[in-house]
Amino acid sequence: MKESGREFSRRVVPHCVEHPSIVKPESYQSMANASAEKIAVVKEVSEKLAKSNAAIITEYRGLSVGSLAILRRALRPHGAEYKVYKNTLARFAARESGYGELEQFLKGPAAITFIDGDASAVAKVLKTHAKENPLLVLMGGVVAGKAVSAKELKALADLPPREVMLAQLAGMLQAPLTKTANMFAALPRKTAYALKALVEQREAA
Repeated sequence: MKESGREFSRRVVPHCVEHPSIVKPESYQSMANASAEKIAVVKEVSEKLAKSNAAIITEYRGLSVGSLAILRRALRPHGAEYKVYKNTLARFAARESGYGELEQFLKGPAAITFIDGDASAVAKVLKTHAKENPLLVLMGGVVAGKAVSAKELKALADLPPREVMLAQLAGMLQAPLTKTANMFAALPRKTAYALKALVEQREAA
């Protein structure tokens, strides 16, 4: 008996391939089937990460457009850019750009702050804005090629300005080695880690 067109379509639909606009970021093969728009987004994120010396992820759930505009203006003088992307595409770009550590933070309404400058100054801006706008939450990031938690980002934000820290380091280098070692030992663990990450970042610049 000859099947009707409707009956035939019911049989073949379950075996159809996925729609080309559906992107699974596990492999480049899946990206080959992505839309041109999604491929462009992945390329943009990858290029921005490649040009950055650090990246910080924040959750912005509930923040107003005005608040985000203020934050972006505050970040700009420090060589930082605040951008929002679809997490699946951002995770794929991060993994393929050597920033795979960012994947764990790209959940929910997350934004990426690309940093081409002083990571501690940017962390300070984000922390200050978060105090004034509790809906902004520090999630984590990558500084000097190392994953840092929200607590470590806050410690990084608490470091003194670059000029002050360089002056302090110069004074420590001029002091006897035993005194310098004692001064480092007195630093809180999270602050010492943040300082180490910042020094490594600036050495790599």
